[in-house]
Amino acid sequence: MAIGVWISLFAYFALMIAIGVYAMREASATAEDYMLGGRGLSPKVAALSAGASDMSGWLLLGLPGAMYVSGLASAWIGIGLFVGAFINWIIVAPRLRAQTVHYGNALTIPAFLANRFPTQALPLRTVSAIVIVLFFAVYTASGLVAGGKLFESAFAGIFNFGGLSDYAVGIVITLGVVLAYTVVGGFLAVSMTDFVQGCIMMVALVLMPAVVLFGEGGGGFAQATQTLNEVDPTLLSWTEGLTIIGWLSAVTWGLGYFGQPHIIVRFMAIRTVKEVPVARNIGMSWMAISLIGAIGLGIFGRAYAVRNGMQVDDPETIFIILADLLFHPLITGFLYAALLAAIMSTISSQLLVSSASLTEDFYRLFLRKEAGDRECVNVGRVCVIVVGLVAAVIASDPDSQVLGLVSNAWAGFGSAFGPVIILGLMWSRTNGAGALAGLIVGAATVMIWISLGWNGEFMGGPGVYEIIPGFVASFIAILVVSLATSDANEYQAVEHS
Repeated sequence: MAIGVWISLFAYFALMIAIGVYAMREASATAEDYMLGGRGLSPKVAALSAGASDMSGWLLLGLPGAMYVSGLASAWIGIGLFVGAFINWIIVAPRLRAQTVHYGNALTIPAFLANRFPTQALPLRTVSAIVIVLFFAVYTASGLVAGGKLFESAFAGIFNFGGLSDYAVGIVITLGVVLAYTVVGGFLAVSMTDFVQGCIMMVALVLMPAVVLFGEGGGGFAQATQTLNEVDPTLLSWTEGLTIIGWLSAVTWGLGYFGQPHIIVRFMAIRTVKEVPVARNIGMSWMAISLIGAIGLGIFGRAYAVRNGMQVDDPETIFIILADLLFHPLITGFLYAALLAAIMSTISSQLLVSSASLTEDFYRLFLRKEAGDRECVNVGRVCVIVVGLVAAVIASDPDSQVLGLVSNAWAGFGSAFGPVIILGLMWSRTNGAGALAGLIVGAATVMIWISLGWNGEFMGGPGVYEIIPGFVASFIAILVVSLATSDANEYQAVEHS
């Protein structure tokens, strides 16, 4: 492995840890500082932090891998995500920022739901915290799988620590660096590193497809199109071979945005409601560029591999293979850093949200109600480590697929929290019983759907993505139960301020 790669990677690791140390003083002051950065994020930091924590390793591994195999038909996932993210910024962001302050200055989503629906405060807080920790363990594991794949593909045979495989070493190093700056610097460090990581990811996703297309051996757009047509004409079709169910399963990824705690918690941390539109414009511009780059990387990477006789055993590693093949070692190291940035930005956000729920919604609620801010900050740091270690155990299987793990966790959150958040913010008749029913029905539907294998095959046909039945069932449960039960003085005008 060339020294230039190591120089770039060590520089990246050092920068992330330095940001964590810089943020340590602010993060240690109060629980609000550690868990929400004191609600003082600027629009640009909030926007790129939301985007980077959203677009995990799947953006540089999972989505390009799907494009490599299936062509433009897989791009509907990105389109659905873009539309869902835009609506999320319009509907959820301003209301959640205002109402989490209004309802008891809630620091976590479970605390907000408990404050919004006081008649079911304890069960809502408990169930939602369990859902967060459960699905985030799987979601965080997907990021560690991506880290393991990077080291397994890019650094094969270099590491030899006590018989550990390159994949296992990748998990250890990825988790170790994330824990270093997350434990020390809390939400502020996570958000600041997300901003830097988001910039790195966007540059990489502009650079890589451009070089693949127009660099040596690329042949340009026309040649790439010709090559793909010769391999399989359906690769350039948006609809060929795509059923209605398949299309719905792709575009409905966008429904998940409304219930992703690690994303919507950024809305809670923006300085003021008035700055939400600025953050939205920055975030959506970043997302559009990044998604187009990932889509281009996957499909044009397929053309490049065919033209140059490359063997690609795992399509999800096409970014890693091309980074090593096409660039100077210093740039290759930067591109590896971009992949690690995508992975780490999401892992750190997920660990912090899980930690906040364990601290605020379990420890402070059941074990130490009188716990002070300093104690809660320290407990939160311990919880970050614990959740990270659990995720590492889940990620220990090297055959795990990044996109598969992400899709399961994404559907779980979207179905459990999405309808509750939307209706809780916008429909004043929503009550505690309805919210609790929606949480349980949404999460249970997703888990049952996955366990029955209906996301792979349904009624003899293609599988249905579990977020569709989960989101619909949760939405209906909230409506029916809220209308069928007394509001118990929870009938309040929910205003967009």
